[in-house]
Amino acid sequence: MTQYYKAGFLKMLRNQIPIDKVISRLLNIEVQKAPGLSRFRCPLCNNFHTATNPNTNLARCFECQKNFNPIDMVMTVGKCSFIEAVEILKNNTNL
Repeated sequence: MTQYYKAGFLKMLRNQIPIDKVISRLLNIEVQKAPGLSRFRCPLCNNFHTATNPNTNLARCFECQKNFNPIDMVMTVGKCSFIEAVEILKNNTNL
């Protein structure tokens, strides 16, 4: 059976679950904090040359040149499919 999600629901997961909380609380990715700055360990290259943007709700690794939204981040760290990542986020909307 094919799983189907409405565009509005996916947009909500993508935009309303804060990427910082997905990184630190849901996925337990190592974070380094400095005044006004928070860097996470990239799940692809393991470097800390990273940043998050709360305005776009995206995370970026400047070494890999990769942007992550919450769904992408869960897929990458969890090594799971899109549907599995959506289900994980759906069950953790209260981050």
